[in-house]
Amino acid sequence: MGDLADYWESIMDVLNDGVYITDHEGKTIMVNRMYEQLTGLSRADLQDKLVTDLVDEGKFDVVLNPAIVTSGRPKTIVQRTKVGKTVLLHGFPVFDPEGKVALVVTFVRDITSLSRVKEQLAYQQELLERISEVQYYSRRESIQSRFVFESRQMQNLLRLIDSMANTDATVLLLGETGVGKDVLAKYIHEKSPRTEQAFFKVDCTAIPGELMESELFGYDPGAFSGASAKGKPGYVEMAHKGTLFLDEIGELPLTMQAKLLRLLQDQEIIRIGSSKVKKVDVRFIAATNRNLEAAVREGMFRRDLYYRLQVAVAQIPPLRERQEDILPLVSYFLNIFNAKYRKSVVATPEAEAILQAYSWPGNVRELENFIHGMVIVLQKKWIETADLPPSMHPASSESMRRSLPDILCDMEKELLRKALDTYGSPSEVARHFNVDRTTIFRKLKKYSLR
Repeated sequence: MGDLADYWESIMDVLNDGVYITDHEGKTIMVNRMYEQLTGLSRADLQDKLVTDLVDEGKFDVVLNPAIVTSGRPKTIVQRTKVGKTVLLHGFPVFDPEGKVALVVTFVRDITSLSRVKEQLAYQQELLERISEVQYYSRRESIQSRFVFESRQMQNLLRLIDSMANTDATVLLLGETGVGKDVLAKYIHEKSPRTEQAFFKVDCTAIPGELMESELFGYDPGAFSGASAKGKPGYVEMAHKGTLFLDEIGELPLTMQAKLLRLLQDQEIIRIGSSKVKKVDVRFIAATNRNLEAAVREGMFRRDLYYRLQVAVAQIPPLRERQEDILPLVSYFLNIFNAKYRKSVVATPEAEAILQAYSWPGNVRELENFIHGMVIVLQKKWIETADLPPSMHPASSESMRRSLPDILCDMEKELLRKALDTYGSPSEVARHFNVDRTTIFRKLKKYSLR
C-alpha cells in the first residue's frame, strides 16, 4: 500500500462536504468533487488562481481567505456563486511550524434550498402581517357597524341580503354615496359560510390606476423598478377562501375591468412579473354609486363585466326615502360618540323633529359625521334647534322640497312622541306645553300615538 498522499484526492472526493484549499496568499490549491457539484464551478476554472481574482471575474461574490490569514481564526460566511448557488463557507487556518497561517481549508455546504425556504417564510410572514393588520381594522370597524333601522324598506332589503349571503354568488350593491354599502358588504360576509376567513375592502377610487393591478394581483420580486425584493401578495391572493369587497367598482379603469372579468370567470390570477397561474377561491362583493347601465352606453364600463355582476343585485334606498330610520340612527351615533368622549349629549324633541325632516343628501355618513361633530363641540347636554345649521331648518331650500304642512305635521308628531317618552303621560305633556289635555288627546289620536 502506498503513502496516504497517493490517495489524498480520492479521500477528498468521498467527503459529503465541499472542500476548497488555498495557500496563505489565497491561491487555489485544490477543490474536491463535491465542491464542483455544490457550486457549479470546475477545478479547471479555479486551479492556481487567486481567490481575489476569482471574485473580480464574478465566479463568486465573497471569500474567506484574506480575513483568516490576517486573524488566524476560523470564519464563516455565506457566498453566492455565478450560477446562482448559495453556499455556507466554514474556513479554518492551518499553521506552519512557525505558527503562521500556511493554508486555509474551507468546508462548503449548499444552502440554496434553505435560502428559498427562508424567503418563503419571510413572504408568508409578510402575508400574515398584512392580513392581520387588515383584519384588525376590519374587526374594529365591524364592532362599530351595526344595522340600525325601523323602516319597511330596510326590513325588505335585509331579507333579500340574507338570501344572498348564504351563497357564493357575486353581489352588486347599488346606492348613493354614504348609504352604508360597506356595512352591508361586511354583513354579507359575516352571514356567509366564509365568516371565519379574511374580509378585504378595496376602494377603487383610492388606488391610482397604474397601481391597481399590483394591488389586486401582487407582483414577483424585481417585477418593476422600486418593487420589493421579496415580492408582494395582492388583495385577491390574501382573500383566498374569504371575501373581497370592491367598493366603487364603477371607477375601475377599463384595462382593469377586463382583468377583473377574467378573475371573476376563472378564479385565477397571474402576478406582475410572473408567468405562473394561481388558482384562488374568493367570494366577490362589488358596490357603486354610479349608474352602470348608463356607463355601459357611454363606453365607460364593459358590457360583459356589467352582465357578470348582475347575479345578485341589491339597491340601498337613500336616507331621505326612509325617514323612520333617522332618529334611531341619531340615537345610535349619540351612544357611540358619547361613550367615546365620555359625554351625555342628547337632542331635544324639537331638534330631533328637524333632524328627521332634513333630507340628508350625504345619507348615513353625513348623519354620522354631523352627530360626531355635535358631541365634540357642544359644551352642554342638549342639542337644540339653535345648534343646527341653517340648511337643516324647515325654511331652508333643502327642506322645502316637501310641503310645509307635511313638515309641520312630522315635527309635531315627533315632538309629541318624544314628549310622551320624557314626561310619561298625556296630562304631564299638556301641563308642560301649557295646553288643555283634550288638545293633547286629540293630537295623539290624530297621529296614532299612545
